[in-house]
Amino acid sequence: MAISKKGILLVNLGTPDNPNYGGLRRYLSQFLTDRRVIDLPWLFRNMLFRGIVAPIRSGKVSKLYQRLWMEEGSPLKVYGQRVAEGVQQTLGADYVVRLAMRYQNPSIESAIDALIEAKVSEVVVFPLFPQYASATSGSVFEEVMRIYKKKELIPNLRFINSYYDDPDMIKLYADKARKYNLDDYDHYIFSFHGVPKRYLKKENNYCKCDGQCCKSIVPDNQFCYSAQCHQTAYAIADELDIPEEKYTVSYQSRFGPEEWIQPYTDKVMEEQLEHGHKNLLVFSPAFIADCLETTIEIGYEYKEEFIEAGGQKLDLVESLNDDPRWMNIIAKLVR
Repeated sequence: MAISKKGILLVNLGTPDNPNYGGLRRYLSQFLTDRRVIDLPWLFRNMLFRGIVAPIRSGKVSKLYQRLWMEEGSPLKVYGQRVAEGVQQTLGADYVVRLAMRYQNPSIESAIDALIEAKVSEVVVFPLFPQYASATSGSVFEEVMRIYKKKELIPNLRFINSYYDDPDMIKLYADKARKYNLDDYDHYIFSFHGVPKRYLKKENNYCKCDGQCCKSIVPDNQFCYSAQCHQTAYAIADELDIPEEKYTVSYQSRFGPEEWIQPYTDKVMEEQLEHGHKNLLVFSPAFIADCLETTIEIGYEYKEEFIEAGGQKLDLVESLNDDPRWMNIIAKLVR
């Protein structure tokens, strides 16, 4: 009797199909109107972001994507496809691995249709975000369930919520940092993608957004994005023997007038200069692949600001990208 295959759905946030104005406008319109990303009322959200913000921002952001674009396409998609192929090879013929993007292509629905066609008996949904957040993993899970709701036949579904403290992943991030001479740096920054402070408080009454409630994982904050970010940073720092006083956990990529979780990465860099720390090494362990937020925002924009303000060196530890060890870690986690 033939054994049914298992499906693995690897999902990242998304990327424009091309780096021109139209590609960015389509991407931003879809991304910014997701209620889990922007929780404003539906009509106002669509009028504001689809009608005003996306058209205005698309021109500027498209220029940044053009600097980032690889010969094969967007780094997020290029690395994602390589990883999916590597995980497929590692898991073997009993599995069917598909890459999907929450926004744009390849879409989650097209990937699910491919798994249905392959007649898989089970689907493991693996978000390519180590830490859980409603706007990332939560949105992926909701979209998967929305699509399957339309299907007559629904296989066994398993959702991997997070893997922020996976020992093998932590060691891999640490190994990336070991390419640098760690003694050359005055301070280390663990920069995670920010979220509005209100979102954390809405999800969890336990959250005080003061950094103290993130010191450890307890039942009340086990799904808190900020708490999971802190644990990732602590684990990498511990693996590298970085003392607590020599590193800071911070957040980047904020936009709009609302207060986001702090401290902000750019402000931390300013403060480090005031302390006489002119050589910084930055980690971005919320991102498993180098993208706009790492390569451009930190690697170019923040670095340029830091050097102009009097800093000497700011280096960015590369993401996991298409490292074969990362493919093996995913295979281990989905098994």
